[in-house]
Amino acid sequence: MTSSVDRLSKIVAQLRSPGGCPWDREQTHESLKSHLLEECYELIDAIDTGDDTELKEELGDLLLQVVLHSQMAAEENRFTFEEVAGVIADKLIHRHPHVFGETHLPDSEAVLNQWDRIKRAEKIDRVSALDGVPKTLPALARAQKIQGKAARVGFDWNDAAGALEKVHEELREVEATPESQLEEEIGDLLFAVVNFARKKKLDAEQTLNRATRKFTNRFQEMERLAKERGLELASLSLEKMDELWEAIKAAASEGRV
Repeated sequence: MTSSVDRLSKIVAQLRSPGGCPWDREQTHESLKSHLLEECYELIDAIDTGDDTELKEELGDLLLQVVLHSQMAAEENRFTFEEVAGVIADKLIHRHPHVFGETHLPDSEAVLNQWDRIKRAEKIDRVSALDGVPKTLPALARAQKIQGKAARVGFDWNDAAGALEKVHEELREVEATPESQLEEEIGDLLFAVVNFARKKKLDAEQTLNRATRKFTNRFQEMERLAKERGLELASLSLEKMDELWEAIKAAASEGRV
């Protein structure tokens, strides 16, 4: 019986064949970059919803991107999907000697430290401890990744209190900075806030996304409440909008919205 993975590979190969789909045949590694990012974000949304049907579908969409890129490489006799799977399988075994070998590690932190040591030994062409962080990562995620790499070689606060004091310091600098230099100082403040989140073992990107979702939900509730009261939100004063906002916050804290 043909496996689903084999079936998918054959379907993609047919789509890319001379008699296949014109759109699929036109695609390149470059042209698919935006689609790959979009599928990653849609998968994250599916994870957040907790809906298994949606999660399964979005995992499939992301897998399609991997198979498409592999098929394009195979057409140029560079590598195949089978080789891609083999590379990651070998990497997992090599970087988990505590599972596939005789090494014993006590906790997740030790696992991460070991992973980093093995990875550094593999990537001998990397000069800086900060090498290997994708430039296309979202800004908060990239900042946290850079900070984590610096921390692994000892350049880090001893505890979260030091990172929090740096936030206060950067905020004071923002308050004292002339308009012409404000962009740089706000950047420093954001970087410090990300560092504090990291020290508290929080993911800065997800933390801000949750805050944005909370704001969005409350704002939409505010719109609903204004309409319910026969009010046009855009015509209200900031003071009146703030009253609605506080009403929504109160309802949320009581579990009514």
